[in-house]
Amino acid sequence: MSSRKQRERPPRPWEQGFARASEHLLLAKVLSRCRAFGEKPGQRNALCPPSGWAVVVDDGSIAVNAERSGTAAEWEHVFAHAALHLAFGHHQKRANAPAWNVAACIAVTRFLDALKIGTCPLELSHETLPVATEEALYTQLRVGTVAPSHRSLSISGEGFDDLYFSARSQTPDWGERFASGLTAAVESVIEKAANVPNTPSKNSVAQKARRWLVDHFPLLGGLAMQLELIEDPAVLSREGVCLGAVNPAMGEVYLCSGRLDEAEARFVLAHELLHVGLAHLERRRGRDAFLWNVACDFVINQWLVEMGVGAMPAAGGLYDASLNGLSAEAIYDRIVIDRRRYRRSSTFKNAGEGDVLEGGGRAYRAVPDGMSLDEFYRSCLARGLEYHQASGRGLLPAGLIEEIRALQVPPVPWDVELGRLFDAWFPPLERRRSYAKPSRRQSSTPEIARPSARLLDADLDTRTFGVVLDTSGSMDRSLLAQALGAMSSYALSRDVPRIRVVHCDAAPYDQGYIAADDLMHSPVRVHGRGGTVLQPGIDLLENARDFPPGAPIMVLTDGQCDVLRVKRAVAYLVPEGRALPFVPTGPLFRLS
Repeated sequence: MSSRKQRERPPRPWEQGFARASEHLLLAKVLSRCRAFGEKPGQRNALCPPSGWAVVVDDGSIAVNAERSGTAAEWEHVFAHAALHLAFGHHQKRANAPAWNVAACIAVTRFLDALKIGTCPLELSHETLPVATEEALYTQLRVGTVAPSHRSLSISGEGFDDLYFSARSQTPDWGERFASGLTAAVESVIEKAANVPNTPSKNSVAQKARRWLVDHFPLLGGLAMQLELIEDPAVLSREGVCLGAVNPAMGEVYLCSGRLDEAEARFVLAHELLHVGLAHLERRRGRDAFLWNVACDFVINQWLVEMGVGAMPAAGGLYDASLNGLSAEAIYDRIVIDRRRYRRSSTFKNAGEGDVLEGGGRAYRAVPDGMSLDEFYRSCLARGLEYHQASGRGLLPAGLIEEIRALQVPPVPWDVELGRLFDAWFPPLERRRSYAKPSRRQSSTPEIARPSARLLDADLDTRTFGVVLDTSGSMDRSLLAQALGAMSSYALSRDVPRIRVVHCDAAPYDQGYIAADDLMHSPVRVHGRGGTVLQPGIDLLENARDFPPGAPIMVLTDGQCDVLRVKRAVAYLVPEGRALPFVPTGPLFRLS
């Protein structure tokens, strides 16, 4: 079965506009707590009218007319309009009052004229605006002294209100977030005017988050001090970092202070440090880079939520309670069968991009001599675990502790794990005493009965297993021989006399039973077709009358096969870096 690459969908103009509006320091902290979503006007429960651009809800939801055509710059202006409604507290002043909505839109439009954010859409353009507060404009509108043309400045279309209200009793303090963004924007302007380099402040959100981890969370304190914290907006923009990212090779962790509060910054910083300490780049081992990043994010976020480290960013994060307790490898095997869905996932770096960066212009130089970078990071995390447990600073998830300790031990080779599986499948047989006719070497004293220990033929008859071999052209012959050799050795040592072998390409070929010591020498023909159909080979074994009902099956494939349904004990052997197109029901061994 040939694999087809899924083309990634480019971001739509309204998505680009939201991203561009979020880059403005003045609006960044407001829009970081907002959620923009597209909808089709006219559908059930749609908020935005067919003639409008968007509506903004007091909880930060922005409903977008996904069928509205516009440039990214126009959408940037629309989202800035929505963000200023929240920042100015327009939802709190007058509830469900059309005249107040018009007054609020006039005030926002006048403010946007000075900011020059994006491109104003044609229907929202105007010549002059009255200079007055929202309260004064509201009074003038009620007595009819405001021009009718000013009633068309709503981003939901003329005659419609763009201020909506949710059922939530509490909403974020938008005014405080806007004030914080205004302070950051003013500081940036002053620094540029004074030609002062943009150095991180000791009281920045990112620096406070790092100090909190050092003081209150010893597990990550060592790593937090070893990596350089990057907050420069210019660097973040160049790297395309939305909330956070990390580059282990350069020893840099990136954090966008302008879009996070202190609790969120703790969460994102701890997230990025765990990527480094748990050696996620090293453990990828040929897997799809982005999907592996997504799988690791699910695991890390589950742990951080469980430990209560900060708060998940309002802008979103990968979290699924149904995946609790699974390792990154197990989650990857699940999500890889639905690539199209998970390709659209958003990490803390950006949508469709992993937050673990690779390479860079310089190497990290803080590593002691004689130690690799990976060993250095793992040792920092191991020391942090010891200190955390010794100081009694709270409980850690068992899965996290197990993973940290496992990283200190060399990984078990796949063939050793395969031997353990053979021990479970074929426990040792009891040898029976026999008084059968002695051998010719004992013929000199035939009158003396000499007992011997033998295995009964009845015990050996059902002691076998089936092997379904993928012999398509995409299989590596050396790995095929390596796996067959390991199977043969383990079968001989576990008193398995023979093995049933089925070759599969476009159709199955039953080679019958082969003696265990002949398996590694049996002829295996590798054909040149691209895909493989293995299910007929599985069915052949399960329905064969001369194949014991309880005998297990071993499937050796490169992953480019059909979805398999096996009704008995099964194990899969797959080359390193390949994935099965289904969730395996038995052990999975990765050949290297």
